[in-house]
Amino acid sequence: MNRPACKRCLLHELDGEYFRSIYQYIASIPSEQKTPPEEYARRLALCRACESLQNGMCAQCGCFVEVRAAKQVQHCPTGRWTGDSRKRT
Repeated sequence: MNRPACKRCLLHELDGEYFRSIYQYIASIPSEQKTPPEEYARRLALCRACESLQNGMCAQCGCFVEVRAAKQVQHCPTGRWTGDSRKRT
């Protein structure tokens, strides 16, 4: 299904078929390196509220925000969340 581009959408809200490989990559991240589900959801909520989110990508660094948020050691380039899921920003 092709939907119009949405500046504040995440990849799974766009054309899901096109981004299947991104979700396969996220699923392949070893569990000890993955962000816990509740923290992942919190990070994505912060990304969705950010002006830099454009079509599932961060305009600050060019990453797919769902991939960056899925990796526990990653951090937000604008400081909205840290790379340690035990810390809250």
